[in-house]
Amino acid sequence: MGKMYVSCFLGVFLSIAVTSLLLQAEAQAPPPAVYIFGDSTLDVGTNSLIPGCLARADFYFNGIDFHHSEPTGRFSNGLNTADQIAILLGLKKSPPPFLYLVNDPSTFQEKILQGANFASGGSGILNYTGQVKGAISLEDQIKQFSTVRSNITNMTAGSEEASDTILSKAFFLISIGSNDIFEYLLNPTRTMSVPEFNATLISTYEYHIKTLYELGARTFGILTVPPIGCTPFARAVFSGGGNNSCFEPAQNFAQGFSSDVAILLDNFSSQDKDIKYSVANTFLMTSLLTEDMLAFGFKNVAAACCGNGTYGCNQTASFCSNREEYLFWDQFHPTQRASELAALTAFGASDPLVTPMNFSQLLGLGVNI
Repeated sequence: MGKMYVSCFLGVFLSIAVTSLLLQAEAQAPPPAVYIFGDSTLDVGTNSLIPGCLARADFYFNGIDFHHSEPTGRFSNGLNTADQIAILLGLKKSPPPFLYLVNDPSTFQEKILQGANFASGGSGILNYTGQVKGAISLEDQIKQFSTVRSNITNMTAGSEEASDTILSKAFFLISIGSNDIFEYLLNPTRTMSVPEFNATLISTYEYHIKTLYELGARTFGILTVPPIGCTPFARAVFSGGGNNSCFEPAQNFAQGFSSDVAILLDNFSSQDKDIKYSVANTFLMTSLLTEDMLAFGFKNVAAACCGNGTYGCNQTASFCSNREEYLFWDQFHPTQRASELAALTAFGASDPLVTPMNFSQLLGLGVNI
């Protein structure tokens, strides 16, 4: 099946799939608890709660299409990918940041049973990624989750077995890696070669996945690194700002990383048979969308709707009125519309876009194309 046919078919399918998925979600049993880890793709306000954090989005024009045009700390004009996935799971809204929940001890234990969001904009797989901006690394996000695990154990009279049972039914969503690659490529004094750095990245990611497994995670939804070489930032900084010029080294890195993550999860699941997982290849998803943008209703897949490739989105930037026709909201992040399409594809598509099954099949909803 050719790429053009695949993307056109997806464009038609996804316009129908959202209704089907939402109706099925309403008819299903209550949605699982959702624990979310990663970077700004999934951050729903974590960084706004970190004193001194430099990677924030709690200001206009972010949130212009959110309720009451409120900036919520999401790097988006409205809902982000975490929100879109939560909706497809049947939740009314995305789980709040862990840092928000922990500030209210009276309801903390009750609410963590429904999920929590640990994602922090600017963070990475490696501990030093995003450190200068004050982001919370994936390792520290998992340490926060260990607090959740301890509280669940306390609620079950100290029973580790009961905690394992509860968490085995939860959904663990992860999207991370872009910032690691960007920081590597932007570092003029780097000492590791690309293969060495990629091997370090993958082995560290594997360590984090296994740590989550040891803490009770059994069902994983993984979003890989998208075509970051085609972001407005990469076009401006690495490729001189040409709208038709993606930065190929970043593209190759992201594509290879996506393949390696799928291999990592396949190897891990072959060793531990109680693991279920789905890897959504956001690199391929976005590439297909870009190649046939009109089929998805997009007219601009290169420029930022708000700000430009060099400067981010804030209240002094200009922003477009036709936001649903843009792939990128700002210099790095997708628009609400693009996030919706990514979530729908993760839930309803098939190999090679999602492997070995889509999120819907993983969670028992059974949608497939």
